[in-house]
Amino acid sequence: RYFFALASCRLTPPHRRLCTGDGGPAGLADAQTVFALSSGYGRCGVAVIRVSGPASMTALRSMAGLKHRLPPPRTALLRSITDPRTEEVLDRGLVLWFPGPHSFTGEDSAEFHVHGGPAVIAAVLQALGSVPGMRPAEAGEFTRRAFQAGKLGLTEVEGLGDLIHAETEAQRRQALRQMSGELGRLYQDWSRKLKRCLAHVEAFIDFSEDELIEDGVLNQVDTSVLNLQTEIERHLKDERRGERLRSGVQVVIAGATNAGKSSLLNTLCQRPAAIVSPIAGTTRDVVETALDVGGFPILLSDTAGLRDSPDLVEREGVRRARERVEQADLTLVVVDGSHLPPDDGEAAVFLQDHLSGVLPTQDQCLLVLNKVDLLTEETKQKLEADLSRVPGLPPLCFISCHTNEGLQHFLTELHNRVKTLCGDPLSGAPTLTQARHRAHLQQCVAALAQYQRYRDADLALAAEGVRLALTGLGRITGRVGAEEILDIIFKDFCIGK
Repeated sequence: RYFFALASCRLTPPHRRLCTGDGGPAGLADAQTVFALSSGYGRCGVAVIRVSGPASMTALRSMAGLKHRLPPPRTALLRSITDPRTEEVLDRGLVLWFPGPHSFTGEDSAEFHVHGGPAVIAAVLQALGSVPGMRPAEAGEFTRRAFQAGKLGLTEVEGLGDLIHAETEAQRRQALRQMSGELGRLYQDWSRKLKRCLAHVEAFIDFSEDELIEDGVLNQVDTSVLNLQTEIERHLKDERRGERLRSGVQVVIAGATNAGKSSLLNTLCQRPAAIVSPIAGTTRDVVETALDVGGFPILLSDTAGLRDSPDLVEREGVRRARERVEQADLTLVVVDGSHLPPDDGEAAVFLQDHLSGVLPTQDQCLLVLNKVDLLTEETKQKLEADLSRVPGLPPLCFISCHTNEGLQHFLTELHNRVKTLCGDPLSGAPTLTQARHRAHLQQCVAALAQYQRYRDADLALAAEGVRLALTGLGRITGRVGAEEILDIIFKDFCIGK
C-alpha cells in the first residue's frame, strides 16, 4: 500500500531551488573558494575582503601567519597579513574566522580587515588569487551561495539588495523588514496551506475508492482554497505602494509655458538643474532629478510647457510631457498666479479649464499657484479664501519660487501626498516590493480559480490548479518541492491502515 501511494501520487515537479532572474534551476555552488572586496571600492579607512569556500582556512593560515591555530570563531585578531609566495608583509589588520555553517554563506569563511588604500587592497587580492583553489567572486556570488545553502530565501535576498541600494529612510525600513524574512514567511505560510490542500486532493483521487480517506476532506480543501484566494487578492490590492517606495514616486511638473515649472524644479533640488529664461518654450525635453522628501524617494520630472506650437521639436516635447503626465503617480500642475482673473468665479473657471488641458483626471494632483509675490497681499488672501471653497479643485499651494514664500507649506503637502502613495513600511502586513512577485501572485490567483472551475468536473485538473498555484509561490521564495507534499500525505492520512 505504501509503495502504491508513492507510485500513484501525481506529484510531478521535482524538488529544486530556483535562481533569481529566469526562474530556472540553480545548481549547487561549485567547490571553488571565492574572494572579493566587500566594502566597496575607493579610498577609505578600512576595507573588508571576504573569502568563502573550503580553502578559506588555508588562505587564513597562510596569509595571517596562523600555522598552528585559528582565531576563535567570530573573534577579531590583529595580525600581519603577508603574501604566501614571498612572505612579504602587505599590511597589518584584523582577521576573522567564520566556520560553516555559521557564516553568511553557510560555508567556511574568513574576512581580512585591511587599510583602505587602493595599493593595499590590490596587493591582498592578488595574494589571495595565488592560493590554490581560489578565484575572484562573481557579482552577487556570496549572496547566491547563502541562498543555495538555505541561509536566505529569495525575498530575503531581494531585501538585502534593496537595503544596499536604499537612499531614503523609508526605503531602508522597507528593505530591512523584507530582509528580516517577514514577507518570505507570509508566502511560506501560504505555501504550507497549499501543500496541505494539494496533498488532500491527491490522496482523495488515489485512495477515495478504497474508503481510506475521511469524509469532508474536499470540503475542507474548498474552504482553504477560497480563503487563500481571497487573502492573496487582498494582498495584491496594495495600490503598488511597496513597488513605488522601492523605485521612487513618479512626480511630474506640468503646466503652461512660463508658469515657473523649471524654477520650481531648481528650487526643490536646490541647484540649477533646468535652464530658466523668460522665453516661452525653453524646456523642450524631460529633465529628471531624484529627491528625498521627508524620507520618501521621488523622481521629479520637469516637462515642456503645454501649448500648440508650429515648432516640430517643441511639439515632440509637448508629446513627451503629456506621456509623462499619464504615467505619473502625482502631478504638480503649475499655474502663473499673476494671470488669474481677479473675480473668484472667473478664477475658478480659469483653473478648471487649465486643469482639464493638463490632466485627464484630477485624482493625484496638486495645484501650485506660482509667482504670488507679484500679487498684493489683499488679492492673495482673497484668492486663498475664495478658491479653498470651490468644490472640485485639487489642493492648492500658493508659492513664489523667487522669494520662497509658501514653500514650506508646499513641501509639507507634497510630503503628505507622497507618504500616502507609499504607505508606512513598518505598519500592517508586508507589502509587495517587486514586479515579479505581483506577476507570480496573479498567476497563483488564476490557478486557484482553475481549482474552483474544475472542482466538480475533473478533480485531476482541479488538483493541477493547486499545484500551479504552489509553483507560483515557490518561484517567489525560491523553493518548490514535492517531497514535502508526500510527507503530508502520510502524516495526515493513515493510508494502508
